[in-house]
Amino acid sequence: MTVQINIHEAKTHLSKLLIKVEEGEEFVIARAGMPVARLIPFALPSLPRKPGSAAGQIVMSPDFDDPLPEDILAAFEGGSA
Repeated sequence: MTVQINIHEAKTHLSKLLIKVEEGEEFVIARAGMPVARLIPFALPSLPRKPGSAAGQIVMSPDFDDPLPEDILAAFEGGSA
């Protein structure tokens, strides 16, 4: 649940609020009871994916693209072998 606090309280207790935000809490800062800002944890953007970064870590069976056995194929198609 997000807690709403007024600007004066936010200015007075900013250090304490930041500790709570680091722990995952969120706050809405309000002026005269009207929300004007959210105080939330900062998230670093994720690094872009690098094609080929898992090279040599994945093993593919030589028969991975062979046709499925009839009983498994039938199960996928809703029937029975």
